[in-house]
Amino acid sequence: MKEIIKKLPVPIVGLMLALAAMGNLVLSYGEIYRNIFGVLSAIILVLVLVKIIMFPKGVSEALDNPVVASVFPTLSMGIMLLATYLKPFAPSLAFGIWIIGLVLHGVLIIYFTKKYLFNFGIKKVFPSWFIVYVGIVVGSVTAPAFDKANIGQILFWFGFISYFALLPIVLKRVFKVKEIPEPALPTLIIFAAPVALCLAGYMNSFQEKNMFIVWLLVALSQLSYLCVLLQLPKLLKLKFYPSYSAFTFPLVISAISIKLTNGFLVKIEKPIAILKYVVNFEELVALAIVIYVLIRYISFLFARTETAK
Repeated sequence: MKEIIKKLPVPIVGLMLALAAMGNLVLSYGEIYRNIFGVLSAIILVLVLVKIIMFPKGVSEALDNPVVASVFPTLSMGIMLLATYLKPFAPSLAFGIWIIGLVLHGVLIIYFTKKYLFNFGIKKVFPSWFIVYVGIVVGSVTAPAFDKANIGQILFWFGFISYFALLPIVLKRVFKVKEIPEPALPTLIIFAAPVALCLAGYMNSFQEKNMFIVWLLVALSQLSYLCVLLQLPKLLKLKFYPSYSAFTFPLVISAISIKLTNGFLVKIEKPIAILKYVVNFEELVALAIVIYVLIRYISFLFARTETAK
């Protein structure tokens, strides 16, 4: 077990987040499915926390890689999501954990900004930078569960502005500068995450919705989703890298955001018939990729462990 923990890649926190989000996506099909994904996510969280305690130097060294450092805040995002799972059983504890996740994400924003933004180099920029600054919008998605929609609204605007501030920089890095190392290529899928996360956060934390913002976010999120979906088959042919975790959450949050939008439009009696089929399609894609990446990670960990022996 110690060997597995030692070799556990830090980017697995992205898969942990995706599993927690996947539980919320499948909740409408039954509480049992949500709980299965929640338990899997919690197991990974515990293993990661044990790794941080047992091998702090190894984790610290991993964060010297800008890709790993920018993916690491999925840890705090996952903590915020998992807090909602605890709420029915221990509301005060769940709220405390949610606050810890929120504060931790704030600390990671400051750490990343100081280490990478203040020492800016365009080749250190990756799509995973969105995770750092827009990722805090998970707080907008989860805030209503703790009656903190006002905090959720502030977090939404921070993430929304951050997305548009980062977009030209990341686009320049990917399409003009290029030269993205193969192990970092899966992070291209992250393009689908920030605007979809903003849409989900807006849907949850704003009772009164501006339809222009809704349609802007829907259009951008679906365009981003289509673009990454076209890249996905090629990227899945890469050999396994820990960055495979980047395949998961963007597809899950895309499905969640369009599902929330569909529900909202039905509620205000302005349904769009095709949307329910889009929701079903995105749910299936998200489920398939999350399970696939989970299996690849398990295979990777045990193969590495056997080799080490």
